[in-house]
Amino acid sequence: MITIKTPEEIEIMAEGGKILAKIMKTLEKNVKPGITTKELDRLAESLILKSGGKCSFKGYEGFPACLCTSINEEIVHAVPSNRILKEGDIISLDLGIFYKGYHTDMAITLPVGKISFETPRLIRVTKKALKRGIKKVRPGNTIGDIGNTIQRYVESQGFNVVRDLCGHGIGKEIHEEPQILNFGKRKSGPEIKEGMVLCLEPMVTVGDWKLKKTKDNCGYETKDGSLSCHFEHTIAVTKDGAKILTQST
Repeated sequence: MITIKTPEEIEIMAEGGKILAKIMKTLEKNVKPGITTKELDRLAESLILKSGGKCSFKGYEGFPACLCTSINEEIVHAVPSNRILKEGDIISLDLGIFYKGYHTDMAITLPVGKISFETPRLIRVTKKALKRGIKKVRPGNTIGDIGNTIQRYVESQGFNVVRDLCGHGIGKEIHEEPQILNFGKRKSGPEIKEGMVLCLEPMVTVGDWKLKKTKDNCGYETKDGSLSCHFEHTIAVTKDGAKILTQST
């Protein structure tokens, strides 16, 4: 069942989302060659606890960390470790906060130092795909309209969207209905209604979209070893359209 949030609930989620966005900005400043993903995780957890929140992911389905740190061909849910970031890597930071009874969730992909010529375009396209998807979040549209828009744009740019993972509803639980695919047909799936809160998260690959599990058995990576990219925002549906809850301003 898709839950409809009250304006008061959305206000609480916006408060948590703003805290999450500020934490992500701090993490972004610390992404550089020589840092380990475990150090980033420790920083994320300390900032969440200082804010009065809790880590949404730690302990969820056995996940052992607060922050997901997916590098290069890793798409999502890779576990932080002693792996050191190197010049030329790209890293996806995926983080959720549980604040005053509600979750918010966001992800960004960042370059580590100087990156190869084609990689900035992958990051730009994925970020733009998220923006285009968000524009479809308004009452009267469908969940399929979001996925169709993301897929058409990404494929027009010569990349692929991941088929086996998706966005989701969010609220008192980190993952709620509906599932939000990054592909699909217009006018398909549930109708978007005022009061829904949705996580849109395009996951884009340079090569094939097929996946396999990472060595840590928590995350996913591209089967062909091609680079991947991931962005995510938590979005509330208002009568006028989308309201991004996970931004600092």
